[in-house]
Amino acid sequence: MAAFIDDTAIQVIFWQPLPDGSFEKPARDYLQAAGARRPLLLLAFAPKCAGTFLRQAAVHALDGQLVRMCHAQGGRDGTLYLPNILAWSLDDGAPATVTHIHMQALDANRHFIQAVGLKPVIMIRNIADTLASFLDMLEVDPVARAEGLNCQIPTNFCDLDRNDKLDFMIDAIAPWYASYYATWKNFAGAAGDTVCVLRYREFRENPAETLYRAIVHAGFATTRYQCGKSIEHAWEGKENFRFNRGISGRGRNYFSPGHFARLQKLLSYYPQLSGWKTDLLD
Repeated sequence: MAAFIDDTAIQVIFWQPLPDGSFEKPARDYLQAAGARRPLLLLAFAPKCAGTFLRQAAVHALDGQLVRMCHAQGGRDGTLYLPNILAWSLDDGAPATVTHIHMQALDANRHFIQAVGLKPVIMIRNIADTLASFLDMLEVDPVARAEGLNCQIPTNFCDLDRNDKLDFMIDAIAPWYASYYATWKNFAGAAGDTVCVLRYREFRENPAETLYRAIVHAGFATTRYQCGKSIEHAWEGKENFRFNRGISGRGRNYFSPGHFARLQKLLSYYPQLSGWKTDLLD
């Protein structure tokens, strides 16, 4: 069954939000009612935090579908796309839906999430380990180099010496991660149980439990047993889901004390991250 896009839905699609991204009545009321029709598993993970792997496991656990809910993947710093959101919410016959988007919780995104009543899931991972994994991906994957992360990857990236590559990860890529976590820390603190905060170390210790928490948070029914079987299924094809090594502490083997000092300074601009410091840096 395809979504029924009536005149009201079309009007809402063309209803321009306020400059901060919030919706006025009656568009806001319509979006809240539409979003309440069915759940959506929104994995708003940063890159290299097992999002691709977990989304595949979730699709298997729910016997569902993966749907792109952003306008475009290029640049990776995504925003939700209203036509796709309405098409999902109005299609009562569609399978359970999972979406994965690298998205900061900036004000416009927060207003969108709250207008539709979504319950996003994020993953906290040590930033140095994440950057190490991201660097590995950039060195071997031309698609990843073309996408970047809200920045352009130099065309000669693979020809740079090792120190220049490491500096680039700290200078150009790490600031996005700091802002990403700062925005989500604000949102999680202000929005009660709207945001499910997962931790990478817990995912490594018990991936089935992590998957179960994400699915149940979004409003779906599942079992821990089913989640365990789905993790096993996804693990068989992990090479296809950009799952690198998932080893904690790799960043210490990549980055120098000077790099870590710069990371410390970067995170210090966001005092709200003090409660997540152990997970993000130590």
